[in-house]
Amino acid sequence: MATFLFDEIIFGPVRSRRLGVSLGVNLLPTNSKVCSFNCIYCECGWTKSASSGKLPTRTEVKQKMVERLESMKANGDMLDVITFAGNGEPTLHPDFEGIIDDTIELRDKYFAQARVAVLSNSSMLHKQSVVNALKKVDQNILKLDSAFDSTIQILNQPNKPTAAHQVVEHLEQFNGNFILQTLFVRGGYKGKELDNTTEKEVEQWLSIVKKLMPKEVMIYTIARDTPIEALTKVPVSDLEDIADRVRALGIPVQVSG
Repeated sequence: MATFLFDEIIFGPVRSRRLGVSLGVNLLPTNSKVCSFNCIYCECGWTKSASSGKLPTRTEVKQKMVERLESMKANGDMLDVITFAGNGEPTLHPDFEGIIDDTIELRDKYFAQARVAVLSNSSMLHKQSVVNALKKVDQNILKLDSAFDSTIQILNQPNKPTAAHQVVEHLEQFNGNFILQTLFVRGGYKGKELDNTTEKEVEQWLSIVKKLMPKEVMIYTIARDTPIEALTKVPVSDLEDIADRVRALGIPVQVSG
């Protein structure tokens, strides 16, 4: 199915189904996807490399952000959040922490009420500078799509061996001060059935949620084109059933169908 790439360092603002009016920040190349995962549901398509391609410099990012924020301010535009997402995993950028510092400075200057958010696949949480940066932002939205290693391998296809228990250990560094994001989907890939909404999957995932006690959980399903066609959306009613079990733990949940 058709997928797309972001062709600018700063893009939008766009209306995000989860975050509101969002100004996007792409710290990856504008002509290729660079990521530590190769998720079969990614709207940016397949990952061709985990590290190659020209990354924008910290100076370039700050300059482009100043230009866009000044323009938005002059036009009287609204802004809810500055969101780091783009063509892959934003925390792969070697100057990620410094760029976050610049962003917070510019947010305070131009749109003090706006939040700074990072959408991350949690793969770089072994790096202290990344953890430090994520602790500074308003919404550090960190991924765990399954409690089972076998499901992670099919669904996320990390470029290095990734065990759920290691991700959990890294997430524990935040002492609950993070947002857990999980995408639920059904389908199959290369002859393997995929459904992380089964009772076995959800029960084990809930045990991790209970252990981590994040400040919020975001539950969602595919909304745009994906690299393969053999995936189906999970009905909102099913997502709400899962969400109710999280709410029973006293954790706020946002559901996006």
